[in-house]
Amino acid sequence: MNNYVIISNKDNVAVALTDLKKGQDIKIMGSTLILVEDIPLGHKFAIKQINEKDSVIKYGSPIGIALTNISPGEHVHIHNIKTNLNINEKYTYKPEPASTYCNNIDMPSYFYGYNRKNGCVGVRNEIWIIPTVGCVNKVAQKIESLARQRFSNIKGIDGIFAFTHPYGCSQLGDDQNNTRKILADLCSHPNAGGILLLGLGCENSGIEEVKKYIKDLDSLSIKCLVSQDSDDEITDSLLLVEELISKASKYHRTKVPVSELTIGVKCGGSDGLSGVTANPTVGCFSDAIVSFGGNVIMSEVPEMFGAEQLLMNRCESREVFDSTVEMITQYKKYFISHHQPIYENPSPGNKKGGISTLEDKSLGCTQKSGSSTVRDVLKYGETIKAHGLSLLSAPGNDLVASTALAASGAQIILFTTGRGTPFAAPVPTIKISSNSILSRRKPKWIDFDAGKVVGSISIHDASMELYKLVIDVANGKYVKSEIAGYHDMAIFKQGITL
Repeated sequence: MNNYVIISNKDNVAVALTDLKKGQDIKIMGSTLILVEDIPLGHKFAIKQINEKDSVIKYGSPIGIALTNISPGEHVHIHNIKTNLNINEKYTYKPEPASTYCNNIDMPSYFYGYNRKNGCVGVRNEIWIIPTVGCVNKVAQKIESLARQRFSNIKGIDGIFAFTHPYGCSQLGDDQNNTRKILADLCSHPNAGGILLLGLGCENSGIEEVKKYIKDLDSLSIKCLVSQDSDDEITDSLLLVEELISKASKYHRTKVPVSELTIGVKCGGSDGLSGVTANPTVGCFSDAIVSFGGNVIMSEVPEMFGAEQLLMNRCESREVFDSTVEMITQYKKYFISHHQPIYENPSPGNKKGGISTLEDKSLGCTQKSGSSTVRDVLKYGETIKAHGLSLLSAPGNDLVASTALAASGAQIILFTTGRGTPFAAPVPTIKISSNSILSRRKPKWIDFDAGKVVGSISIHDASMELYKLVIDVANGKYVKSEIAGYHDMAIFKQGITL
């Protein structure tokens, strides 16, 4: 096994696959390079002379410019490289033919899911308690706890979960509408066999308002309770949950094609190996799912900055390209309107793991999309419309973006990480480690070790193992966060609070 990787033959840096020591000999392209500094796992070192103001190249693309002369064998990181991104970036439509690097796929083309009356398919049969406003969060959690105790022996129900949040009142305009959209999207999510929509009674986004945003309302199993109208909201809610369970328990798994799967892809706590192991593995998986007619949604718009032109070149039409440009531009305006720097990234954890600039992060991040054609661009709170790969407007924040992916229709989320995180989205969240050290240290967090890509297994083979795991999860296998009992959600707050 090599102790470094050069991702593209255009690169002037290599990435350490293990901790490397000062003075160590590195064999590169038939010659010997001596490291002049320690190079931690996931960090970069120069393999050619890089002069001040020269571009630093990784993934075959610039990830920044050198702040000083950098000699071969030197550590390349935040001390000697800076971003070269421009706020007023100009984009051109240069369509390139899509290619997939997953060929000759001999994998299951079906799974066993729950066919819902609105035509969607779920991979779980759960009861969800959704508060319309943060004022009833504790009531929702109490109902969840008592319902689990009372109905724990009901077969065919995968769980009872309350999704709390602090919003639903004292909001205005689009900010309020976005809250309503996300709550409505969760109400119609196919992983829920039944929904208790729990309101207070005096909030702006009350039950009747949220219902206006719910698609196919008549075909869904939804019960509503306004707490201020009930003498005992706990007792009355438990009766409604019992009715929901009675209906949901009649659902059974049936064989359905993989084309009914929608997978959200997300990364968080990334390190220098995320773009070498985990994200390319997910990208190859994404191509495989798309080849079977399935869907992939990728979000994290601020972590497209620096790689957005590559995504734009894969847009299937001028219309999709224009929508992508608008999504990127609007996000930059969002930062500017709040007087914040657009390129305040990567995070401290990213830097510690070897990511130096936003371009470095974005070029690694966007690999999760694979190489398929971009079919559509979704606004925040909008549900998936086109088959194939879609881009979703949402921030990079793990909880907010993952909730947005679920709200847009993802039944499962693939979450790559180099640092690790225990959180979960509203839907099964498969944690994929970029390095094997993390997988060994956090076996209760990590579901799949992509770090083995630096050893004897190829990205293609790793992606096929991941494909099998996804099908198992779709068929009912619990991921680590589900075993731990974690289900989280967060809404994107964008406006003032009254």
